[in-house]
Amino acid sequence: MHIDTLKIFCDLAELLSFSKTAEKHFLSQSAVSQQLAQLELIHKVQLLDRKKRPLELTSAGRLFYDASREIVERYEQLRSELNSLQKSSEKRINVVAIYSIGMHSLPDYVKIFMVKYPDVNVHIEYFGASKIYEMVLAGDVDIGLVSVPKRDKRLEVYDFKNEPLVLACSSRHPLAQENEVDIHKIQFERFIGFEEKVPTRLWIDNILSNYNIKVRPVMEFDNIETIKRAVEINSGVSILPESAILQEVSDGVIKAINFSNEKFYRPTGIIVRKNRLLSPAGRYFIELLRAKR
Repeated sequence: MHIDTLKIFCDLAELLSFSKTAEKHFLSQSAVSQQLAQLELIHKVQLLDRKKRPLELTSAGRLFYDASREIVERYEQLRSELNSLQKSSEKRINVVAIYSIGMHSLPDYVKIFMVKYPDVNVHIEYFGASKIYEMVLAGDVDIGLVSVPKRDKRLEVYDFKNEPLVLACSSRHPLAQENEVDIHKIQFERFIGFEEKVPTRLWIDNILSNYNIKVRPVMEFDNIETIKRAVEINSGVSILPESAILQEVSDGVIKAINFSNEKFYRPTGIIVRKNRLLSPAGRYFIELLRAKR
């Protein structure tokens, strides 16, 4: 079978008219009829009830239409991605990441990548998690990086880093003198957290719930950078990925304190739309992220 034959059958199934289908494909009605007869002969089933007016698909015809439409759409998607790949000439990889990963984790990987592909531009943009899933699924970008990745049958999801979580407080906060802290102590402190829609918030809430802890939220934000600024001015304490506050710790404005109870982590992941056609450079970038975590 040829893709063009499947296209003709799909249009015939939708239009239920030999004349309209023939006109759309610049063919004679006889040619359309012959294409249908050929499909029926190959598969030994009747696909269209020609005796009814208007024409009507048989049960086998409906099944064949659903499969044919999926094949045609996938083929068109493939053509589009091949054209896009050809136009880009493998000179650019489009990556979207939540701010903390894009700013604090990706730069080192990009440096390694550029040694092998010095002429390929890794274009990184920063968005919230929901926007990243939307862009990846729509095919607008090549690769997404998120925290607490969710499984989706339309996505390939790969583990990236398990980021250690620490208590973050101002260097002026009384807890800044501690090397370790029991997680139960934070329920007596003003707490600066993520907004409810942020996946990291749900992850931290689960940790607190496991220890039967209720915090006193004083501020909630949708990104780490704003939380860090509030912690710096001693508005409260927070639980944050250690990698996201390395600079502030180095500058002496934030103290990162390990928990004495256990090591807590935030999982992060790489998401790619299933059947996404990536360039060799794009595939190498994903392999690099997975191998170096």
